[in-house]
Amino acid sequence: MAQRLRELRLARGIQQSEVARRLDISPAYLSLIEKGKRVIQLPLLFKALELYGVSMESFMESLGERHVDDGLARLLDEPLLRSLNLSEEDLASFSAEPKMVMTVTGLFNLYKNARAQLDNVVEAVRKQTQSEASLRFDYTPFDEVTDFLERNENYFPSLEERAEKLRRDAGLETGMRASDLEHVLTDHLGVKLHRVEPDERGIIVQWSEDRDEIFITNQTLEQRLKFHLAHAIGLRIFDEEKTHKGILADYGGHYGETRRLIKIHLANYFAGALMLPYREFYEAVRGSRYDVEALARRFEVSYETVAHRMCNLSAPNLKGLPMHFIRVDLAGNISKRYSGDGIRFSHYDGSCPKMAVHLAFLTPNVITKQYSRFPDGSTYFCFANVVSAPASGSLVKGTVHSIGLGTHADAAKHLVYADDLPFADPARMAVPVGTTCRFCERTNCNMRSQPSYKFAFRVDEYQRKDNFFSPQIESEAPPKRPVPLRRKKGAEER
Repeated sequence: MAQRLRELRLARGIQQSEVARRLDISPAYLSLIEKGKRVIQLPLLFKALELYGVSMESFMESLGERHVDDGLARLLDEPLLRSLNLSEEDLASFSAEPKMVMTVTGLFNLYKNARAQLDNVVEAVRKQTQSEASLRFDYTPFDEVTDFLERNENYFPSLEERAEKLRRDAGLETGMRASDLEHVLTDHLGVKLHRVEPDERGIIVQWSEDRDEIFITNQTLEQRLKFHLAHAIGLRIFDEEKTHKGILADYGGHYGETRRLIKIHLANYFAGALMLPYREFYEAVRGSRYDVEALARRFEVSYETVAHRMCNLSAPNLKGLPMHFIRVDLAGNISKRYSGDGIRFSHYDGSCPKMAVHLAFLTPNVITKQYSRFPDGSTYFCFANVVSAPASGSLVKGTVHSIGLGTHADAAKHLVYADDLPFADPARMAVPVGTTCRFCERTNCNMRSQPSYKFAFRVDEYQRKDNFFSPQIESEAPPKRPVPLRRKKGAEER
């Protein structure tokens, strides 16, 4: 019944807020009814059906009809499914089997991903390049977002200007509180904010269908709440003013999902620009010599927010150090990465375990610092910090990440973190690292997790290296004993 009521409203093109107003209930309550979380009383049902122009008899008859699952319905627009000439009746029969729906949509999404990967490999081969960065065997929408940010040097002046204007109009100052941002969202942008109890779904922020209300869990801490509110302000401005459209005007990619992901990242960027005004933040960064912890205290934001913002300092007249950013979890999975200084990160699996961002988990209470040297000789100064957000008094139930930052080794002197690690002896101080085990050129790494594609696979049961996956190459084979010369027959008589 709930789904059918929602379908009737959408079919008539009526906003949720308008229906709620005419039924004399709140949009939030109507949303719960349409999601099946509240039972609709008969008087309210009669009023809703009268609004939609549907009789009770026809409504009750329609409850037995089969409807196409939303996920399957979206697939009808895909060229491959269109070629199969599947009708809505065919898809409706699938919709009666939820497990089949999940299987079909999952397999089709895997196909799209594999096809995009193949297209990318073919393009790399067409360009006849052996560049490691171009051979991405797991190229995803998230990779497209990262590439987009790096092409733009993670700097978007139009968003900086819009954030600065909003800050002036709303009278926001440095060290703004969550209540200040809530005031902007509700009074300046007309969005109603509701604090709700967390539920088992893990959703911490959710907009209503008509985007006029936002629900945020009431257990969100101040620093995180500030970021969520600033992000919501960015999304609201994007939807009203289409600010992000100009940035994406010439963008083209393999995946349809990428544009939405970029929109999310641009809203994150706007949030950073709103809370950390460019010139003031730039001067503070230079003055503190990139002291992330000191900046987090000064601007009353999280360590990760400051780390992100440091990678935005690419304005031509106020340019910061080119930096890289990486976030990994305890399993070594990369959830965020940005390479503003040219460092190479893996696009398909975990990064090198010898990098500071992974070693930080060994000493979570102190900043981990090191110089990292790649096989091509490029060297970077890297530092990492472990950040955590317990849930219900447990880190296991919450989140733990290592945030890594860094820049070229020659520029390390500008960082406060390198004061006790002067780059006096590069050869001895730098830790040998690689991009990822699958493409690492090092033959003597004792922490390999898998063989490298860069070496032919060889097995020698009579030679053992300190790591099972280390490549065995010809130059390491033991010298062969000289073969004695054979005398010709009758040589002694002569």
